[in-house]
This record gives sequence, C-alpha cells and structure tokens, in this order.
Amino acid sequence: MSEKDLIKLWNNSRAQIINAQMQPVLVLIAAFVLSTLGYFDKATDSAKYFALAVIAITGVLTTINQYAAIREGEVICEELAKVAKTGPLAKKIVSSKNFVSATAAFIIVADIVIFVVAYMAIFGM
Repeated sequence: MSEKDLIKLWNNSRAQIINAQMQPVLVLIAAFVLSTLGYFDKATDSAKYFALAVIAITGVLTTINQYAAIREGEVICEELAKVAKTGPLAKKIVSSKNFVSATAAFIIVADIVIFVVAYMAIFGM
C-alpha cells in the first residue's frame, strides 16, 4: 500500500476508537445523572444489577471495538515503517506505535476503575 493509503487507514482507525467511546459515555452519563439524583437509592436490587450489567456489557463491547482498531493501528504503523521515503506525517505515525500499544493496556485499567466506581455509585457505597 502507498503512504497515502496507509495514512487514510490510520485516520479511519483513530476515528473508530473515538466513535466507539460515544455509546459508553452516554450510558455512563445516564448512570451518573440517575445516581446523582438519588434514583438508585429507591431502586430494587434487580434494577441496580440490571443497570450495572448494561454498563458492563456496553463497556466490554466498546473495549472489543477499540482493541480491533488498536490492532489495526499497530499494523498500519508497521507497514508505514516499511515504506521508503515517507513524509513527516508518516514518520510521526510510525513513532506513535508504542503509544497505541500502551492505550490498549490503559483501556483495561480504565474499564475496571469505571466499573468499580459505577458499582459504588449504584449501590451507594
């Protein structure tokens, strides 16, 4: 593939990661508003577990989508590194491969922290 095609794929992968974050953000905003207004205080345990399950499933599905885009981004970095005579943008993308890989680990840590905080907010701890 050409440098231009690889950069286009890179931008598409970045857009996928960003777009994948929108749905869970909306779910977390809803959970935040409900917990702030005290609706979970009056809710049954079943409703609380359902809300927590929705948050967890949304997070897991989002993480899967983000990991797919991250893997693609890593491969794009590797392919761009093989292209002869690349421009400054391609060189910058290639140098960001370690950051892209680190993002994968950060996503897992963030998911766990968000789930624990959501649990605490929903169950009033």
